[in-house]
Amino acid sequence: MLEINTQIKEFVGARADAIPDAVLTSTQPLVMRGLTSDWPMVAAAKDSAVNAAAYLQSFDSGKPLTAMAGDADIDGRIFYNSDMTGFNFRHQRMNLPEVIQTLIGYSNQEIPPTLYVGSTNVDNWLPGFRSDNDLALHGQDPIASVWICNRSRIAAHYDFPTNIACCVAGRRRFTLFPPDQLKNLYVGPIDLTPAGQPISLVDFSAPDYARFPKFHQALKSAQVIELEPGDALLIPSMWWHHVESLENLNVLVNYWWRSTPYYLGGPLNVLQHGILGLRDLPAEQRQVWQQLFEHYVFNPQTEDIAHIPEHARGVLNGIDEHTAAQLRDLLASKLQP
Repeated sequence: MLEINTQIKEFVGARADAIPDAVLTSTQPLVMRGLTSDWPMVAAAKDSAVNAAAYLQSFDSGKPLTAMAGDADIDGRIFYNSDMTGFNFRHQRMNLPEVIQTLIGYSNQEIPPTLYVGSTNVDNWLPGFRSDNDLALHGQDPIASVWICNRSRIAAHYDFPTNIACCVAGRRRFTLFPPDQLKNLYVGPIDLTPAGQPISLVDFSAPDYARFPKFHQALKSAQVIELEPGDALLIPSMWWHHVESLENLNVLVNYWWRSTPYYLGGPLNVLQHGILGLRDLPAEQRQVWQQLFEHYVFNPQTEDIAHIPEHARGVLNGIDEHTAAQLRDLLASKLQP
């Protein structure tokens, strides 16, 4: 285990039905002990893994799930294969009872195969679950997802939305790094990823400091926390997080929300488009485009467009859902070779 001395700060006073704005708008991670301790799912999990599994299955929609399945030799690490041409797991379609029974069947093995169901929409796959197991986040319009697995290790990655991760069965250890640690985490490809987000290539269980020497620097700013059933963690937008599931059956429910409307799309798409259209330009042209991005995107000033009649400013005005749809259509037509 990595030696990390900084524990994530605890916030006292939040309740599942009343989470203060100081939490929701925090730019630093915060742990909330016992936030979901009144959930029936948490009570079942504290009683036994069998009861947790039975309670979860009582909401089964019958719809198949997508699971990541890896052999015992990956030791729970969801990652690339040896030459990074693909991954060390395979996708399987399974129903919820199959997932649960498989995990229970693995529980007696010292080094079992890995089974990991990630980011599955609660309302679609577990209808009714949120009636008694939910957070009051109505102003954020969150997406609630469930994650089910045995012992596993998920490489450090970031998410654009802010996230409250609720441990409801088993235990999870989170290791977090601020966004400025990008260069010290040795991030892999952005177009070939295990689950959509770029990940650190460092194996946190056995860091290769000869290959990844700057990881020493990353650890200086790392924060860690271990969550028990009922505990929750706020992960701010763009914070890197490595997640370890520590029991034979682990269930997490998380809530994602953005500070901007979903119709504006994802910034990672813009980054990929920038690589396509800008990165390989001559240096002097990239500098010009850097100035344009500063002018129009990163530091726009009202006085810089005051000379344009308001009705003629197009996307230089604020973007609503209709304008966003028009802009996406325009981009789609421009992206055609």
